[in-house]
Amino acid sequence: MNTNFSVSYFFLATFSLARRELVRFIRQRSRMIGVIGSPLVFWFLIGSGLSGSFRHPSAPPEMNYLEYFFPGTIVLIILFTSIFSTMSIIEDRKEGFLQSVIVAPVPRSSIVMGKILGGTALALGQAALLLILTPCIGITLSVTSFLIVILTLFLIAFGLTGLGFLIAWKMDSTQGFHAIMNLFLIPLWLLSGSLFPASGAAGWLGTAMMANPLTYGVAALRQGLYMAPHTATSDLGPLALNLGVTTLFALVTFAGSSMLVNQRSKS
Repeated sequence: MNTNFSVSYFFLATFSLARRELVRFIRQRSRMIGVIGSPLVFWFLIGSGLSGSFRHPSAPPEMNYLEYFFPGTIVLIILFTSIFSTMSIIEDRKEGFLQSVIVAPVPRSSIVMGKILGGTALALGQAALLLILTPCIGITLSVTSFLIVILTLFLIAFGLTGLGFLIAWKMDSTQGFHAIMNLFLIPLWLLSGSLFPASGAAGWLGTAMMANPLTYGVAALRQGLYMAPHTATSDLGPLALNLGVTTLFALVTFAGSSMLVNQRSKS
């Protein structure tokens, strides 16, 4: 009976906190403009500027930079959404809401799951909107391809939101949070294969990219977009490996966030 109650409390708290993130977003619709608008501007300006000089080492000549940069733009939208959604942890602490949730008779892991799932749902929804543009750049999604892309986007969003949770939990100011995120998460994205392939990078840079867990998420996303054999994905590892590493990244960030919240000492 106690176990049943514990499971019920877990799902109730998870659902309530995730729903709160969605309601907060609906009331702040201007966030969508910034989250989607900025990456789209980057995609169009950088993609158009480098379209004449970029050549993927193993892709056909007709593949321009707008097409190559497209998966990276989707991941950038997820990154921005993760930053904004986990920033609410700092705001909730200042308002006293976080303290009231912590002392509530619910599993601490449900707090983590609710916040991360709420941010993941927002990131996934906004990133999926960009898939409407795939026909414009010459990519046709089959049902299988679409499902793999959605799964990959979910795992990337869950992992990045969990990573944002880890950073935000101990932060006291949004300014400090922004500084850490810009110092840590933006380079994580830059070294993920979103802007340039690891096969064309310098030796040490290529090694850093292979050690970056986000690299495997971006690779899985590219492979999902090009389900049929395609030269643009010939230098990437197996899809199963890329999805496996991305799943592990998501699980590790959730486990780390849960351990952090379960610590008795809290700020």
